[in-house]
Amino acid sequence: MTGTATRYLYLVRHGEAASEESGLTEVGRRQAVLLGQRLREIPFAAVHHGPLPRAEQTARLIGDQLQNVPLRVSEVAGDYVPYVPMRDELPAESADFFLNFLSGATEEERKHGPALARQALEMFTGPVNGEEDRHELVVTHNFLIAWLVRDAMHAPHWRWLGLNHGNAALTVIRYAPGRPASVLVSNDMRHLPPELRWTGFPPEVHV
Repeated sequence: MTGTATRYLYLVRHGEAASEESGLTEVGRRQAVLLGQRLREIPFAAVHHGPLPRAEQTARLIGDQLQNVPLRVSEVAGDYVPYVPMRDELPAESADFFLNFLSGATEEERKHGPALARQALEMFTGPVNGEEDRHELVVTHNFLIAWLVRDAMHAPHWRWLGLNHGNAALTVIRYAPGRPASVLVSNDMRHLPPELRWTGFPPEVHV
């Protein structure tokens, strides 16, 4: 009888991009290569990435540092709003801020994003079938990383809001059989020199 094994999910926000719909800057390319070098000893089963150029290029540069790991493009690993809360779900003191932040989402995005977010939970989370542990890398965007961290912490659905991750920062979640998910590493930038850290964050929160 086939058992279940532990999944290690490595989540990476793309490197710094020139604009929201374009590829990486030189800083972003350097970030991706350094992250790939950090991860080169991990026995990844696959590298999943979103379809936008900044995620695809980051995944390719990371993949260049790995040994024969397949790259798999997926809309589920893309950039979308995973959940839009109602006002009464939110803390009163921050409801206006978050609702204003989400006000630009179209009706299509409000329907399509949550469907993809549910697929992401099915595709990327939980223990795996078989006897061997699995390591998977997802090169994606801030919103999806926040959504998956929120789920691992059993936090309310709205709590993906306010969770931010730097460009090429690393987050690792472990899904072991019979145990709750565990966030082992979050927003880790130790592979980047100081001058390449904290891109993707506003200047006032750089530390």
